Amino acid sequence: MQTATHHFKIRPLFTFSAILLFWLTSSALFAQSQIDLALKTYNQRTVPYISVDQLAKNPSNYLILDTRKKEEYDVSHIPNALWVGEKLDETAFAKAHTDSSKAIVVYCSIGIRSEKIGEQLQDIGYINVYNLYGSIFDWKNKGQIVINKQQRPTDSVHVYNKHWGKYLTKGIKVY
Repeated sequence: MQTATHHFKIRPLFTFSAILLFWLTSSALFAQSQIDLALKTYNQRTVPYISVDQLAKNPSNYLILDTRKKEEYDVSHIPNALWVGEKLDETAFAKAHTDSSKAIVVYCSIGIRSEKIGEQLQDIGYINVYNLYGSIFDWKNKGQIVINKQQRPTDSVHVYNKHWGKYLTKGIKVY
């Protein structure tokens, strides 16, 4: 009788753990499929994508540009990313970045706003421009480090609003 009782107590714990694992896995997969759908819906694919995995292998090979609002960048950004905002000052950028052959990666929350900045860069002559697929949300969802304006690692990510926030599955959502 004691063995059966002991077995019965373990089963609910196991069941709860299995359900929790399924929920965590399915929510991450759901968020990724929703990012895929949003990018297919809103982007024209005029700027080729680079994956989080590709960028994370050697980020120093790229000039990484954050195309979000300043308050989003201040909450967190990809290490070594430069903030350019949602409206690129083409003249200032061209003066500051004289090596037009160095590859550039643009990102925003999931990759929609950054495509527009990538297009602007292409229009002024930059040929190696990539849009980070899934942008900072996918970067964080895949366990990569983001830093705050004090250059310290943080779990916080500005999610722009509640609609877009559903795509972030890891980290602390800041609105």
